Amino acid sequence: MTARTLPSLNALRAFEAAARHQSFTLAAQELHVTQGAVSHQVKALEEELGAVLFERLSNQLRLTVAGQRYLVVVGDAFDRIESGTRQLRERPQRERLTISTSPNFNAKWLAPRLGGFSVRHTDLDLHVEQSERQVNFLRENIDLAIRYGDGSWPGLSCTRLGDEFLLPVCAPALDVDSIVALSTAPLLHSHDRQSWRDWFAAHGLSLDERPGIIFNQESAAVDAALAGQGVALARSSLVVRELQQGRLVAPVALSLPLTQAYWLVYPLEGDAGGKIAAFSDWLRQEYEADRQFWRGVIG
Repeated sequence: MTARTLPSLNALRAFEAAARHQSFTLAAQELHVTQGAVSHQVKALEEELGAVLFERLSNQLRLTVAGQRYLVVVGDAFDRIESGTRQLRERPQRERLTISTSPNFNAKWLAPRLGGFSVRHTDLDLHVEQSERQVNFLRENIDLAIRYGDGSWPGLSCTRLGDEFLLPVCAPALDVDSIVALSTAPLLHSHDRQSWRDWFAAHGLSLDERPGIIFNQESAAVDAALAGQGVALARSSLVVRELQQGRLVAPVALSLPLTQAYWLVYPLEGDAGGKIAAFSDWLRQEYEADRQFWRGVIG
């Protein structure tokens, strides 16, 4: 691409200001430079163009015919630049929406889907803050949070997103497809072995104390299952996407219902419309799609 051949911007500004004021002195005051600097810039511009732009009379500065024609061009260009700059500065700022959630939920449920919400709501500037603690809405710049618990948070609007349950999952290549196979497969644990004990007991079985990796984060156990290292017992929301995509399978359609679940929470005195309503509606639609999927997986 050929480079543009343009005069000095400072020279053009000096010419345009002098032409409007019909004075080098007034142009210098507007541009915060000396009168000599304006005169020098205009003279250099005339030499570059090979045309006289001003008649320099004893007490007056007057545009020549060439100067009048050039002013129309330069003035129009400056008007367009000024208008475009003003529109850019006055464009609506995107509204910020800050969401707090746990690292587990963000990694396995929220982050892989959030792009869909962002595409539908380009007016929102999304921020996600991961934390295991419960945020203080009064002290922190957080609009809403997704929490795991029983929904008893006074002073907050709490919406249960769906029922939660534990489900065995593993990579398809592990070739575990029955209770019998599961009884000898390597098991992956979150925090301790109690969840697997509860799951086996709920189905009339007992868990032997076979070796198995214990992770302090459920998402890590799911990642290990994805890598084919064993069978993880995971919360349904944390594995639904991998099951939908076929990266994980449920070797047995036996689940263990949980009393706690994920909730959307935000202050009662907060604005429930606008950005919060938009996110809440999207969240419910996503969870409804998950519920439809689970009907075909869990008996």
